[in-house]
Amino acid sequence: MPKAILEVCAFNIQSCIIAEKAGAYRVELCDNPVEGGTTPGYGTIKRTRERISIKLYPILRPRCGNYYYDEDEIEIIKQDIRVCRELGCDGISIGAQKINGEIDIDLLKEFVELAGPMGVTCNRAFDATPDPFKALEDIIEAGCERILTSGQQTGAPEAGELLGKLVKQAGDRIVIMPGAGIRSSNIKKLMDESGAKEYHGSVRKATENPMTFANPLVTDFGNVYLPDEEELMGILAQMA
Repeated sequence: MPKAILEVCAFNIQSCIIAEKAGAYRVELCDNPVEGGTTPGYGTIKRTRERISIKLYPILRPRCGNYYYDEDEIEIIKQDIRVCRELGCDGISIGAQKINGEIDIDLLKEFVELAGPMGVTCNRAFDATPDPFKALEDIIEAGCERILTSGQQTGAPEAGELLGKLVKQAGDRIVIMPGAGIRSSNIKKLMDESGAKEYHGSVRKATENPMTFANPLVTDFGNVYLPDEEELMGILAQMA
């Protein structure tokens, strides 16, 4: 058994396939990497589920920005939960906040109940809360199985001490999964400091455009991101 397992944040089907090949335990499937990840499309989820056998957790986030949702957005999320369940996803990554930044326990509980029997990760909405220790208890009350967190810092490696406290407070009640900024050069130290058993990272890099023609005056196409396979293997080697 490895010392810890890795979830890869994947922004397309190709990234999911690379993650499985490298030995990742689970993928969080997202769209829009530059906006922190939003809900992937139906076709993307369906085809990815057909192509990979490791655990698949799409992020359900209808827009970038905060996790305070209006009535229409909540209904969109509920429809997306049903789609993920019908397509055979293992779980979802989701979050919900009140206007004051605290976790919206009641709404998150609704999402968890609707998701069953899929698992539910509370994503980095946790990192936008005013009190991480209260947020931890709120998310446990809502019924989530896991919290993805950078320890309320830009990257998890800068928050080893807080993450260690969260892991201890959580005990066996919920999994604390540090994520953001994880590399092969810092994963060992983070594992020692936090004591966590699951980690999350994208190790993404922009790929070169393979097109034989590109209009130099049109620059708003964006980039396609894939995991850096060498770096991904390096992280997994440290976790073995």
